[in-house]
Amino acid sequence: MKDRSETPFDSVEGAHEYMSLLSEAIQDAKNEIEADIRAAEDPKFPRRLEALRLVSFKLDKLEQQVKNGRRLLNDLRTLRRLLLDEREEPTPKKK
Repeated sequence: MKDRSETPFDSVEGAHEYMSLLSEAIQDAKNEIEADIRAAEDPKFPRRLEALRLVSFKLDKLEQQVKNGRRLLNDLRTLRRLLLDEREEPTPKKK
């Protein structure tokens, strides 16, 4: 049987890391689009401005969905640790 190559989704941690990187890329795209919107406020091109605002809106929606996905993955990591007793024991405080 062939060895399967690893993907970011082979583990919950990998998927969480992938979603974090995706979140950063979305933020970069949002920053670029906001700069484009500020530069495109020429009344000669109203459709371009409208399209850029739509892109900004869609990026906002995508950002929210990615944040929700990251929260869900974090919950799954926590639950798995709880179920498999993978929680780190708190170290006793020294007096």
